[in-house]
Amino acid sequence: MADIVMHKYHGLGNDYLVLDPNVNELQMQERKIWMLCRRNFGVGADGILYGPVPGKEKPEVWIYNSDGSEAAESGNGVRIFAKYLRDYGYVREQRFVLATKSGDVEVEFLDEEGSSMRVNMGKADFLNASLSADGSLHEILNEPLMFHGGLYNSTCLSVGTPNCVIMTEEVSCKNAKELGPYVENAAYFSGRMNLQLCKVESRMKLKIEIYERGSGYTLASGTGACAAAAAAYRMGLTEPEMTVEMPGGALLVEIMEDGTIYMTGTVKRVGTFTLAGDFFA
Repeated sequence: MADIVMHKYHGLGNDYLVLDPNVNELQMQERKIWMLCRRNFGVGADGILYGPVPGKEKPEVWIYNSDGSEAAESGNGVRIFAKYLRDYGYVREQRFVLATKSGDVEVEFLDEEGSSMRVNMGKADFLNASLSADGSLHEILNEPLMFHGGLYNSTCLSVGTPNCVIMTEEVSCKNAKELGPYVENAAYFSGRMNLQLCKVESRMKLKIEIYERGSGYTLASGTGACAAAAAAYRMGLTEPEMTVEMPGGALLVEIMEDGTIYMTGTVKRVGTFTLAGDFFA
């Protein structure tokens, strides 16, 4: 097999490999994704962004978690892929539409390099059957749920991907890593769930720690930040515009009158890597 060229970027420490099928001949398979994302034996990343997918009317990205599973959406992944499209000449406009498995996403570059951008993340869905294991339609809004032997007031919603936001005064890496696997695989939900531990610092600032399904503990999450902001605002704890602080950095989240969520943040290019042709052998 020929060598594979990949590009690594991160959004506030949430790192992805971009694999462009227009310049590489490599089909996405769960085992290959897992091997690439392993930090001690592969290149290392929280996930892989595959695209732009050939034959599409607009730029399209497929998003994969580090365990090889597919994600419908990723806020950091969208920003990273938009930056890649800018860096390699696929997109020259200040504003454009990027397609994901969860739908179209509007991106606006805020600087010439495309390192800072504002993204329309759509609306939060608090009434989603995919959040309920029994298929019933009901909101889970600040409702006590049992995880790992303890009750936690939880708010569940979808922002392209399903999220469980737990408001707490104890937001730490340790707690996120300990509780995350139990929330991710809880029987309450029909599929795996993302976790955000969230502390309201003020009406304009949140602090969160994240455990993502398929990737584990991460330093930042765009969709997670939007989910936490939407949950806190719905509960009346914040203003519609707030900063969401994570271990890797901060995002600005704005919630419009109609419920549309905008996320503003930065992306950093790490470098380009050539993978040995016999890596998967």
